[in-house]
Amino acid sequence: MDKTVKRKAFYKQSGFRLFLMILPLLALVFVFSYMPLYGWIYALFDYKPGRPLFDCEFVGLYNFTRMFSDIYYFEDLVRVMKNTLGMSLIGMATSPLPMLFAVFLAEIKCMPFRKTAQTLTTIPNFISWVLVYSIAYAMFSVNDGFVNRLLMELGITDEGINFLASADHIWFKMWLWSTWKGLGWSAIVYIAAIAGIDQEQYEAAEVDGASRFQKMWYVTIPGLLPTFFVLLILSVGNMINNGMDQYFVFQNPMNKEHIEVLDLYVYNQGMVGINYSYSTAVSILKSLVSITLFLVSNLFSRFVREESVF
Repeated sequence: MDKTVKRKAFYKQSGFRLFLMILPLLALVFVFSYMPLYGWIYALFDYKPGRPLFDCEFVGLYNFTRMFSDIYYFEDLVRVMKNTLGMSLIGMATSPLPMLFAVFLAEIKCMPFRKTAQTLTTIPNFISWVLVYSIAYAMFSVNDGFVNRLLMELGITDEGINFLASADHIWFKMWLWSTWKGLGWSAIVYIAAIAGIDQEQYEAAEVDGASRFQKMWYVTIPGLLPTFFVLLILSVGNMINNGMDQYFVFQNPMNKEHIEVLDLYVYNQGMVGINYSYSTAVSILKSLVSITLFLVSNLFSRFVREESVF
């Protein structure tokens, strides 16, 4: 009896210690994720910069209804939603790439080469999009870009091609840049999951005469699928939250119509167009749609695979 009481007291004390360890993280989440939600109140006013909020006219839900009743705003929303969903669906369709990259990376037996490859593919994640655009400009600018100079020296073209200003295949171009920047970092989760696969499964497959690729197909990939589906559910929830930085640095008057996603549209409306109240309303609806998509995808996963995030 005394042992049972001591065990319960130990578990209770350990749980309290774990809570104290995670408390700073919870405080950061509250400060940076929940306290800013107070700003949603701006959507209910016709806010004018420089004036106190409550001195501005209270308009209620006008900013929410305007995005559907005003044809100008409605057409803009349709356009940016098309861009947002198009680029997000391309990313979701190619979401197995980090998993496959991790599988092949784990199969490299030469450890120095493996660590070098992993390091070189992870470093771009820590480069800001401003520097990424600088690299793109150095490679593809019309007059001084390496690619244009090479094409002209080889006689393939007579003059430089304005790759960065062209709207042709802009979704595919943005996907290439984001894949180059995030592939190595996204593979880290799968590399950790590979380390957790029971090694006895590989030994049993080897005894059964499985080849190297058969072990990858029948042991490694099935062991990674639960992690893949969890990340896929999260990506569905973030379908309309595909970021702003990348598209902000690559946008220009020639490609803006096809590159402006929802997050960039909120920025352009609020910070550039000085339309804070309307941009806040769009941001609120974006958050509500994201939560809805996440819940629906989670329920679908629970129904189909009998597994879910929560």
